[in-house]
Amino acid sequence: MRDARSTRGNGAQRESIDRTVRKRWSNLNYTTRMTVAFALVAAMTALVAFGLLSYVWEQHFQTYTRENMQGIATNVANNIGNRYEKSGGWYNGALEEADVASAYGQGIGAQVTDLDGVVLYDDARANDTAPTLAPVNKQSMATAPISADGKVVGTVRVWVYGSQNMLTQADKAFRDKSYQAMVFSSALAIVLALFLGYLFARTLVNPINRVTKAAKQFGDGDLSARTGLYGDDEIAQLGMTFDAMAESVEKDRELERRLTTDVAHELRTPLMAIQSTVEAMIDGVFEPDAERLDTVNSEVQRLSRLVDAILKLSRLENRSVPLNKTVLNVGDLISGLVSTHEAFVHDSGLTLTYIAEPDVYIYGDADLIRQATANLISNAVRYTPEGGITVSVNKGETMAYVAVADTGIGLTPEEAKMVFSRFWRADAGRTREKGGLGIGLSVVKEIVDQHGGWVRVEGKPNEGATFTMYIPLYNQEKAQGSQQRPARRTRQQQWEHDTQTWDDDWDD
Repeated sequence: MRDARSTRGNGAQRESIDRTVRKRWSNLNYTTRMTVAFALVAAMTALVAFGLLSYVWEQHFQTYTRENMQGIATNVANNIGNRYEKSGGWYNGALEEADVASAYGQGIGAQVTDLDGVVLYDDARANDTAPTLAPVNKQSMATAPISADGKVVGTVRVWVYGSQNMLTQADKAFRDKSYQAMVFSSALAIVLALFLGYLFARTLVNPINRVTKAAKQFGDGDLSARTGLYGDDEIAQLGMTFDAMAESVEKDRELERRLTTDVAHELRTPLMAIQSTVEAMIDGVFEPDAERLDTVNSEVQRLSRLVDAILKLSRLENRSVPLNKTVLNVGDLISGLVSTHEAFVHDSGLTLTYIAEPDVYIYGDADLIRQATANLISNAVRYTPEGGITVSVNKGETMAYVAVADTGIGLTPEEAKMVFSRFWRADAGRTREKGGLGIGLSVVKEIVDQHGGWVRVEGKPNEGATFTMYIPLYNQEKAQGSQQRPARRTRQQQWEHDTQTWDDDWDD
């Protein structure tokens, strides 16, 4: 029971220590952790390299020692063999050559045996009766045969009590300097790793700090805060994504402010007209007759149309209503629209001409394309005192062109830059008396943008203007057998749809 409690106690203590270490490590900033990590990696690499190099050096020196031992054994055997030939035996000075082995260095021992294995000389034995201290492992000694008169008469074995004894002073100095160089290079590698780790961490942390700073400023209400990061690495991509998000949020906030300002500005005129007329009738200045009530009613209708148009434009800009895209034959689509507007254009004293190239297909929302074209026709009628309007559909290499040209008041290059802004009107001709709300062309631009295209205007003052919508063509090869054309409305349904679109202020 005590052992179990002790085990649980030790486990809890180790877990507590681990939590403390992890907590202290997590409290360090990223730069410090990265620098320490680099240093630890360098230290581990140096340690492994040091150990591996030490092992290699030791193997090298052991091989070097063994070769030296073999050289000594060979020299001693040759000397003994020469004395053996001269003296004719072992005991006439031949074995004295074995004593020469110790002269090669301290700790070197030698043993001489005859062909029968009888030990004739052994400097590892104090006397003839004492046990020998020679190594038992033959791998630790070098052996060389003793030859005399062309015959082997015995064997010499040489060993060393420690490999250090076989190294010269130059060998020892070289080995020691090698180890010192490894220690110095390891320390230098760690220092360099600390320096490089710090630089790398700062390089990595700086853009992160820029993202953090920009996010804090953005959270504090500074919607213009940006990271300003560019590049292909992950952090740069993060910064660019943040900037894109901030740009979108700022744009949405700007749209919100613009909507509030525009609504307040545009509602003020009809509200003031209604208020002044009603107050005059209350005060008895005006009689509440049909004329006055009709004035109030027209302003109320204008307010209703304006609010409805603003809401529609807001939905388009916020992408709150998904597009109902299908394959559309633009020529057929616009043809029906032109038919429903002929009477309206002729009543305005103008002519309407329609020119369409066949088989111009796009992938889009039929209702929105018709509404955008209706806006352009409405705008052309409103600002064309005389002459005519031409609607044309053409096909380029990649884009479909829907153009509405008029012979009206035209516009200057400066006005062309502003014509698609909400509630914008030129000083000459584009006035509230014309009946426009200043939103229709903004709707056109938003619809075309959502279809991946663009819209532009060309014209000169008093010479008319041409508004052209560019919408990407649909790839008919991919569509063969897989897409169906939308069902056509009857002429009556088409007229009712376009009339409702007209009344709901899809105009300028």
